[in-house]
Amino acid sequence: MKIGELSERTGIPTRMLRYYEQQGLLSAERSANGYRSYDEAAVDRAVRVRGLVQAGLSTRMAKIVLDIERQCELAAPPQCSLALAEELAEELAVLEDRLACLTKSRDAVAGYLELTRHGDLIRRADAA
Repeated sequence: MKIGELSERTGIPTRMLRYYEQQGLLSAERSANGYRSYDEAAVDRAVRVRGLVQAGLSTRMAKIVLDIERQCELAAPPQCSLALAEELAEELAVLEDRLACLTKSRDAVAGYLELTRHGDLIRRADAA
């Protein structure tokens, strides 16, 4: 599929898809006329990349996480240097702090809505 179709299917602007490719997070074949051509797996990968970036990971760290996920799918144990392990441990602490903050915010918003006459919106969101 061309970049426009990938953009439509993922909701990610073409400019961002090009950036992901530039950062090594997405790959595309090039046709004779220079157009990018993506396979079906690019849809899931692009959505995964966007999720990691929206969660606050740098594109560099997102690439590391994607590489780790790929390694975990293999039968052999993944290779990890001490420097990378330390960097991942730091990133994990940052993510844990971010999750705690998000959880507190979610609970505050939910608690507020429950006190209003619009509390049924929470139940509808949970069902979705």
